[in-house]
Amino acid sequence: MAAASLEVRALSVGYGPVRALRDVTVDVPEGAIVAVLGGNGAGKSTLLRAVSRTLGFQRGHVTSGSISFDGRPLDRLSAARIVAAGVVQVPEGRQVFARMTVADNLRAGALGSAGGRRSSAEALGRVHELFPVLADRAHQRAGLLSGGEQQMLAMGRALMARPRLLLLDEPSLGLAPLMAARIAETVQEINATGTSVLLVEQNAAIALRLASTAYVLDVGEVALSGPADELASSDEVRRRYLGVVDEDAAADASRAQAAAPTLRKWPA
Repeated sequence: MAAASLEVRALSVGYGPVRALRDVTVDVPEGAIVAVLGGNGAGKSTLLRAVSRTLGFQRGHVTSGSISFDGRPLDRLSAARIVAAGVVQVPEGRQVFARMTVADNLRAGALGSAGGRRSSAEALGRVHELFPVLADRAHQRAGLLSGGEQQMLAMGRALMARPRLLLLDEPSLGLAPLMAARIAETVQEINATGTSVLLVEQNAAIALRLASTAYVLDVGEVALSGPADELASSDEVRRRYLGVVDEDAAADASRAQAAAPTLRKWPA
């Protein structure tokens, strides 16, 4: 197995007195897609913020543990230095610069990256290849794009920094199934060029299809982890995150309901 490009070890995070993560350990091998699943409040976004060093913007802080990228500790780096090191986050909810044009949003993404104009031009060419609509609407305000197009722009803006590790926070959130599937295909294309991906998703079906490894967070702790295909076949994961009904349990409940005595309604 390749050495892990991202290593999160026994990470605990708090927001004031509130504990958000406790002793979380996650590995993202070089060139892999790793998924993090869990319900609302499980700590998924907090994990990404800890890696990208943006916890402070939400008044969060790491209380213990360590994070390293290719053997280099990230704990004391600023958010800007994290981007320069090749780790870039696409936040939940897209968060494009609504009043700026598509082209200006993409230019803003290249500000923290290493390399000169040639590097930025190559990155822009790749973004337009992945998302042709961004080239067609380069001079349109970002706030006028559809939700799916804004997600494309948010991802394209991150790619302008030429990341080696892309942190994706709920990229399918609020999107129609067809658009969510298109975004998923693009994640695969990005990964195929060598970019590692740490993917946070509530849509477990998409996440487990894309990832080689997955972690399930529950109330800030790793409840399950392992190969994505094994987790996809786990009864617990299928029931809690994939909406698959336990047929035996459902049949037992149906039989019990049929056998129960019918309550007689008395007139008022």
